Amino acid sequence: MVFSGMVFLFAFLPAVLVLNFALPRRFGNAVLFAVSLFFYAWGEPKYILLMLASIGAAYVTGLFADKDKYGAKKARIAAVIAVVWNIGLLLYFKYSDFAVVNLNNVFHSKIPLPGLALPIGISFYSFQSLSYVIDVYRGEVKPQKNFITLGTYVALFPQLVAGPIVRYIDIERQLNTDRRFSAQKFASGAKRFAVGLAKKALLANNIYALFNEIGAAPQSDLSVAAAWLGAIAYTFQIYFDFSGYSDMAIGIGKMLGFDFLENFDYPYISDSITDFWRRWHISLSSWFRDYVYIPLGGNRRGRARQCLNIAIVWALTGFWHGANWNFLLWGVYFGAVLMIEKFLLMGVLKKLPAVIRHVYALLLIIIGWGIFAYEDTAELKANFANMFGFGGLPLWSAQTGLWVRQYLPLMVILIIGSTPLMHKAGRKLNKMSPVVYQNVLEPMSMLFMLIMSTAYLASSAFNPFLYFRF
Repeated sequence: MVFSGMVFLFAFLPAVLVLNFALPRRFGNAVLFAVSLFFYAWGEPKYILLMLASIGAAYVTGLFADKDKYGAKKARIAAVIAVVWNIGLLLYFKYSDFAVVNLNNVFHSKIPLPGLALPIGISFYSFQSLSYVIDVYRGEVKPQKNFITLGTYVALFPQLVAGPIVRYIDIERQLNTDRRFSAQKFASGAKRFAVGLAKKALLANNIYALFNEIGAAPQSDLSVAAAWLGAIAYTFQIYFDFSGYSDMAIGIGKMLGFDFLENFDYPYISDSITDFWRRWHISLSSWFRDYVYIPLGGNRRGRARQCLNIAIVWALTGFWHGANWNFLLWGVYFGAVLMIEKFLLMGVLKKLPAVIRHVYALLLIIIGWGIFAYEDTAELKANFANMFGFGGLPLWSAQTGLWVRQYLPLMVILIIGSTPLMHKAGRKLNKMSPVVYQNVLEPMSMLFMLIMSTAYLASSAFNPFLYFRF
């Protein structure tokens, strides 16, 4: 079940909201835990026991990770068990086939593939469970003694499938005693959900169609410009797809009384790759910083060790996205660029005009998504050969011109939507005439987006979601 599906929009979400507000507050976590398990079982019924086992492992290891009660030695053992369990799950379900394929290639063996289906959301809920136990071990939070409350945290359906990665420490009070509800907060959540749904359904899905068209086009229709156009289309698609889903998750959270941290901050206005990774998938970047980079020593042990730590973090970041060499290459690529910026380029970049810095960042971002988009190595090589003029293609073609004319209006909307311009315009209108804006313009625009999004989704079978597979 995905947020942009008819079942979720017109059955599941309304039913959850009714239950959440109709039942007494003391049943709030139990209701959310039950509906979250139902949400997960809808798409992955065979892995619901795995989800419960993960919650159970987090619950038990979290209790014993309390150094104040069990001492440093036992707490350390509990934390290690949590690490082994959660990382072990990821390695087994996500990387078994990859490991076997590469072992067979290297040693010319014929080990059969395990052929395991990837449990939906395992990359997210494993990291959440792990961060909870580590935070208990560090003494940053108290262990949660109520299994249902902890289960609600791990399985909470708004962020279960595709994040953002929510740390227990950030919503501990909301889970226990301080989940606040108000008409204003609910309206804010509904608005955020409507914006996210429109980004996903109206923008991401439509620009992804261009990426698919270019990918499926005969060689005679392609050109160097078309290869770049495809990469740009994917760059927009992955942002509006993923940020739209994060917006919907944050919006649903608000409607249910939670305040999740932001996951995107207009990453395509960045003026460096360092700036980009402060703005893109913030919850993942901060997770690797707090639980990998800093524990490895961060920047406290000299430049050589810092470079090694950055390399480790970005190799892991890439590999976290999927069991394929292109994801590892994508992580290594961004890690290398970040190190070059940190140690060589940042001083130079700061002296350049803002527009030059922005173009520099966008070019490197588009190249990065060009790596990310192709899991097939042959397709990856062919696409980059085409982009950089080594594929024997002309610079331009008649079909390229047709694609540009067809998708130019959408591209303009995507460019504007990638910036804070609309947000700033809304704030300005609100300042000029708050009554009209808050009671007429904003509600009508949200209603329009909901109607247009649901109409599109109802009439189209094309509704992919990229991060569903991670």
